[in-house]
Amino acid sequence: MARSELPDEFWQEIEPLLPPDTLPGEQGGRPRIPNKTAMRGIFYILTTGIRWEDIPREIGCSGMTCWRRLRDWQKLSLWDQLHRLILAQLRKAEKIDLSLVVVDSTISRTVGGGEQTGPNPTDRRKPGTKQHLIVDRNGIPLEIRVTGANRHDVREIIPLVINIPAIGGKPGAPIHKPKVVQADRAYHDQWVDALLYWMGIIPRIAKRNTPHGSGLGKTRFVVERTISWIRGLRRLRVRFDRHDYIYQAWNSLAMAFICWRTLIE
Repeated sequence: MARSELPDEFWQEIEPLLPPDTLPGEQGGRPRIPNKTAMRGIFYILTTGIRWEDIPREIGCSGMTCWRRLRDWQKLSLWDQLHRLILAQLRKAEKIDLSLVVVDSTISRTVGGGEQTGPNPTDRRKPGTKQHLIVDRNGIPLEIRVTGANRHDVREIIPLVINIPAIGGKPGAPIHKPKVVQADRAYHDQWVDALLYWMGIIPRIAKRNTPHGSGLGKTRFVVERTISWIRGLRRLRVRFDRHDYIYQAWNSLAMAFICWRTLIE
């Protein structure tokens, strides 16, 4: 269980963002599960991929309690706040490089259907969900968008670029606009190129119907590596959550954790 335990240093980043623990009132009652205990359960499920009801007793809380906290904290945008906070620390440590961003996607099988799912064209049209990811030159995850598995990649590249969070951490205005966007042939479209140029961004996207060997893979590997890190968090290998906001919470927490690991390296 050691690898699935919530790191104390990561908890120290999360704790200031959470609502304070509450004590029983004057009439007594059952004490509320502490935030740290619930977070331990959430992190354990993220890393092991087990079902909510199978959470070990030694964690100290039930799976339903962990689910409610994950839901409530997602409604407070806590995971996005945590992600932006750690991105600012990475920029302060000179570990963010927006001179180049790279885009790619991955498809996960869906159990039980749910929101933002669709027929997977690579798996006999079984239900699936697609994660569209944009990372910086070093592979640091900046944004994830969740759609159905049948959503074409080219439709998501502009929303990914637009939704890159403003990254502080240094004096002056936050940064959020990359200089170059790189992607494979699935993202090539003349209107995408035109919009990126209009935004002041250089598109470096492999063109359709051209021979392979463009050389973009030499720098595009960072997004594939980050995807492997995300899928290493087993809750994100297969989608079990029907509600979109719960699945988005897992993705945001995964981005924050990967950023934190990069920060402490």
